[in-house]
Amino acid sequence: MNPTYRNLRAQEISQLSQQGCTATDWQTVLVAEGIDLQHVRHTRFSGNIRLGLFEKSFTMPGGICKHSGISMATLHNVTVGHNCCIENIKNYIANYEIGDDTFIENVDIILVDKPTAFGNGIEVSVLIETGGREVVMHEKLSAHEAYIEAMYRHRPEIVAKLQEMAHAFAKEKTSETGTIGSNVTIVDAGYIKNVNIGSYAKIEGAGRLKNGTIVSNEHAPVHIGYGVVLDDFIIQSGSHIEDGTMLSRCFVGQGCVMGHTYSATDSLFFSNCQGENGEACAIFAGPYTVTHHKSTLLIAGMFSFMNAGSGSNQSNHMYKLGPIHQGHLERGSKTTSDSYILWPARIGAFSLVMGRLVGNVDSSNMPFSYLIEQKGRTYLAPAVNLKSVGTIRDAQKWPKRDKRTDPEKLDQINFNLLSPYTMQKAIRGIKVLKHLRETCGETSEYFSYHNARIENHALQKGISLYNTAITKFLGNSVINRIKDRPCGTDEELRESLKPDFPTGNGEWVDLAGLIAPKSEVDKLINDTLSGEIANVHDLNLRLAQMHRDYYDMEWTWAYQVMLDYYKLDPEKITRTDVIDIVKKWNEAVVSLDKMVYADAKKEFSLSAKTGFGADGSSFDMERDFEQVRGLFESNSFVKAVLDHIEKKTALGTNTINKLTSNE
Repeated sequence: MNPTYRNLRAQEISQLSQQGCTATDWQTVLVAEGIDLQHVRHTRFSGNIRLGLFEKSFTMPGGICKHSGISMATLHNVTVGHNCCIENIKNYIANYEIGDDTFIENVDIILVDKPTAFGNGIEVSVLIETGGREVVMHEKLSAHEAYIEAMYRHRPEIVAKLQEMAHAFAKEKTSETGTIGSNVTIVDAGYIKNVNIGSYAKIEGAGRLKNGTIVSNEHAPVHIGYGVVLDDFIIQSGSHIEDGTMLSRCFVGQGCVMGHTYSATDSLFFSNCQGENGEACAIFAGPYTVTHHKSTLLIAGMFSFMNAGSGSNQSNHMYKLGPIHQGHLERGSKTTSDSYILWPARIGAFSLVMGRLVGNVDSSNMPFSYLIEQKGRTYLAPAVNLKSVGTIRDAQKWPKRDKRTDPEKLDQINFNLLSPYTMQKAIRGIKVLKHLRETCGETSEYFSYHNARIENHALQKGISLYNTAITKFLGNSVINRIKDRPCGTDEELRESLKPDFPTGNGEWVDLAGLIAPKSEVDKLINDTLSGEIANVHDLNLRLAQMHRDYYDMEWTWAYQVMLDYYKLDPEKITRTDVIDIVKKWNEAVVSLDKMVYADAKKEFSLSAKTGFGADGSSFDMERDFEQVRGLFESNSFVKAVLDHIEKKTALGTNTINKLTSNE
């Protein structure tokens, strides 16, 4: 509600004076009609002041009630909304508009001292500390915009255009007056300078907040906790920054959690990242980048859907020209405890890194792999992570751990384990492995690949597992395609299989969570350069549309790959051909699930029970383990795997029945 303000009457000025209030000029103090001034005491006013009504009380933790009002404060050029409580401001509040129902108590200082964009427009030297891949922060920044801006330096015109759009957005936000929204709580805080604070934010005990924006709202409040220090920052909706966290030149996306003295500089954290105890420098943390450990340093790397083990570390220089190198752990990668990677390196999607990798490895065309150090050498085991229970569990948990409650979601996140992005790499992986075998001979003990060794048995297993994954993906796509389409005759089937979406063929890319054809990314870039995409709002709308079109574009890609993989003629496909694909799919699904089942069973082996049943016999160890971990057969994940086998087998049978019903 926008109140109508009026000047103070003579008796009201007298009342305020008797209540310990002063003003440099009472004529610049305006109040809402109906105000009860008994709740304004021991306050100094200067500049343009607007005061709303004081009609409500705040109920504090423990049951204490405090009536709205102003006490023991100095205000300069401040608008105070209805029913606010402002008490015990050690220095002053200057140049702010404060919304309704906001509570501010025991704060040192809150001010805007010059025209500022509140963190918008700050350049973050991500990936390379010394510069070269700067991303311009703004309140609407998505992981995908940042990815293009940081990684498409081979197209300097689009980088310049995106930065121009970001600076234009920052210019719109530039003001000499800050805002503190409605229903905000700020208590026991120290220095707050040039910060916009969204509605429903809660700031408790923060040490210093300088030059930033807290994008909080009713659907997704932000919490800033004790001892937090933020400089040149943007904190997006639904995020929690706690317990002595220190961030400088950082963007924190929606639904993130930072705490336990975590520190970071020149870094971008997108949706649902978690950072605790450790530190980061110049990282691009795509969605679901997680690091929990005090001894973990992430530096100069790009990550997403990543879990950093205790003591994980990287080096971004080789003691020659300084920190000019960078690395990329593609989506879903993990590092074990005490792992180390010498940049530059690129690790394929959904891979596991164990030990010290010092050979500048590139396994980007070997997804789902293990990279293990043995006696100073890096060994690559292609595709073995496809049968890991951890990989499947991760894919299931990410959607469930989405903390974003804001209706407007900036990051368009694709959670799929098998997608055109990973399957194109699996296809390349098969070609590479076969080429290595043909070149070096089938009897070779090991094969060299991008500074890593692949043992013979691992190469053979990798080819088999990649083929199993491709078979599973193509079968999934075919079954979903014909599920609700007519397939009574071969002609109907062929018509149903034909893609009806024009794009999807060719190479696919992962734009830090958004999986899309490179052709669509190129079109987005061209439309941005032409002005069809004119601002960051238009850009986010296009990215969201690309995400919505994923499954249509996926089928366009999968259809062509199916024809090539199974050597089919699109004009001669029969129901028998598709039945064969479904049968192979069913075998692949069951085969992978059985491998996952066997991997899960290791968690219940005798060696896994070591440490259980303290001071007892082997029988006590079994009983203790069962009480803590439960029985293997009753484990929820194990039952889900068995249920998955049963459901997929039934789905395959039903699909085959549909294809044979009219024969």
